[in-house]
Amino acid sequence: MSSEIIFEPFRIKVVEPIRLSTEDERRQWLADAGYNVFLLRSEQVVIDLLTDSGTAAMSQEQWAALQAGDESYAGSKSYFELEAVAQELFQKRVIIPVHQGRAGEHLVFHELIERGAVVPSNGHFDTTAANVRDRGGTPLNLPCAAASQLRTSAPFKGDIDLPALKALLESHHEQIPFVLMTITNNTGGGQPVSFANLSAVKELCTEFRKPLIIDGCRFAENAYFIKMREHGFADESPKAIAQRVFALADIVTFSGKKDALSNIGGLVCLYDEELAERLKNRLVVTEGFSTYGGLAGRDLAAMAQGLREVVEPSYLHYRIRTIEWMVERLDRAKVPVLIPAGGHGLYIDAAAFFTHLSPEQFPGIALVNELYLRGGIRAVELGNVAFGSTDESGKPQFPPHDLVRLAMPRRVYTEAHAGYVVEIILSLFRQATQVRGYRFVKEAPVLRHFRSTFAPLD
Repeated sequence: MSSEIIFEPFRIKVVEPIRLSTEDERRQWLADAGYNVFLLRSEQVVIDLLTDSGTAAMSQEQWAALQAGDESYAGSKSYFELEAVAQELFQKRVIIPVHQGRAGEHLVFHELIERGAVVPSNGHFDTTAANVRDRGGTPLNLPCAAASQLRTSAPFKGDIDLPALKALLESHHEQIPFVLMTITNNTGGGQPVSFANLSAVKELCTEFRKPLIIDGCRFAENAYFIKMREHGFADESPKAIAQRVFALADIVTFSGKKDALSNIGGLVCLYDEELAERLKNRLVVTEGFSTYGGLAGRDLAAMAQGLREVVEPSYLHYRIRTIEWMVERLDRAKVPVLIPAGGHGLYIDAAAFFTHLSPEQFPGIALVNELYLRGGIRAVELGNVAFGSTDESGKPQFPPHDLVRLAMPRRVYTEAHAGYVVEIILSLFRQATQVRGYRFVKEAPVLRHFRSTFAPLD
């Protein structure tokens, strides 16, 4: 199509009313929630960009699949339909369903990680890092050099630092159970990983006899970025690129709540029959029988259909272009957004947004709360609270960047919603110096941003 206007490649057949609250209402609700937007009720939110996980709008074909779901406890036909789709896409023979991605990580890490292990990655996300630590391991991020330059454009900021990975494999060989690659790199701003980088990681894993695990939550978006940005892939389909990527992996963990366009579900995909048997034995205890993995048959069916739909080029073009459009408008106004745009959301450098706030005053929490107060927008802090910690002496330790993510649910919001979000951010940016910081009231012991509470500073 020749038009420069990129519209949503679907028609809206069912709508959900949005409760348009007042700022006074939101101020009271936020105080009642301990100034943590995770603790708000969904009906108190106008535009919910907390996460893109499990928040997609399903297609008519997915809803039809729900009706045909087979709820048999064992041997459900819905499982075998999902298995066939997943085997072709993920290029693995054994397909194990779980109720969501972190459950798959828990299964795999329980078998492969021992206390004292070091797990290198381009970027562990919060729940992945928590699962590594739960096993007594250390998650170690080795982002490429370009990842630290938030305001400098580079096509594949999600890549891992290959020389650093090789050096680590040489120096800590016995402590490393596997190498983990996250596509796209959520912690690093939804940035893609190149096929060249993944191939080089596979070569290192082969050299040092280590399994390569790919966290494929946003594999379709990553494949589209490869198609658009990496030499030699322009004529390949996103599906074909994804298949080439997954062929590199020994194990794939996958949350169906992202790029399977589903509200629940996940997969572990692998070759190793012996490991698969151990995973299935534990699965029976923690999730359910191996052909349903804690899911209803209808959810297996919806995930299978979502995997077919998500690799459609028209959908991926619209999805990624929406994020780009928002980032371009904010960047022109000098708002400190991460560039280039990520695949599933826009990321704001909260420390640069609120230059008058110190790291201890949690600029990211301040930004998240102001977006909610002023516009009813729910975002998530992925910085000093989410990835920070306290050392043995009680001194706070902060990550390299204090980011706030606004993640776009798939097929839920229109361009008008996106424009509203941009306008609220621009308005807040013009009044940034008026915003106060925050302190902990209750600090949760793990995944602090989920359940901690805060209070504004005087």
